[in-house]
Amino acid sequence: MEQSIKGLTKLGQDTEYSFQYDPSVLEAFPNQHPDLDYFVKFNCPEFTSLCPMTGQPDFATLYISYVPNLRLVESKSLKLYLFRFRNHGDFHENCVVTIMKDLQQLLEPKYIEVLGKFLPRGGISIDPYVNYGMEGTKWADMAAYRLHRHDLNPENIDNR
Repeated sequence: MEQSIKGLTKLGQDTEYSFQYDPSVLEAFPNQHPDLDYFVKFNCPEFTSLCPMTGQPDFATLYISYVPNLRLVESKSLKLYLFRFRNHGDFHENCVVTIMKDLQQLLEPKYIEVLGKFLPRGGISIDPYVNYGMEGTKWADMAAYRLHRHDLNPENIDNR
């Protein structure tokens, strides 16, 4: 266990909050079961960023799912990372792609997907989805499959 938490600097420490985008706050720890395929899913119902044009806040629920390879993301560092988007001005689509790419670079997962379900502004909601599967593995096929079919059964939107 001590080997798993070696190098983690956020967990169990006083928290200093920053409001500027910075992927260096993300931390990872070793996967103790790299021989096993399993999903890790984070539901983040309080994601906030800023519209790059108006500076008005945008609110979303983010769903981050991945199949770990050698590393897993430490959840407190993920919370702090996502919190840093609060004053970050960017389009919904770019926020979701940026989050996936930052996690992909940190973790080198077998598979990862990020879905953002943004609350409507101006009468329209935007739900960007992005994924990645490790090249040369079954997970690359899974990524193509999921991307092509990610919204075949869209929900009824009556609560946003």
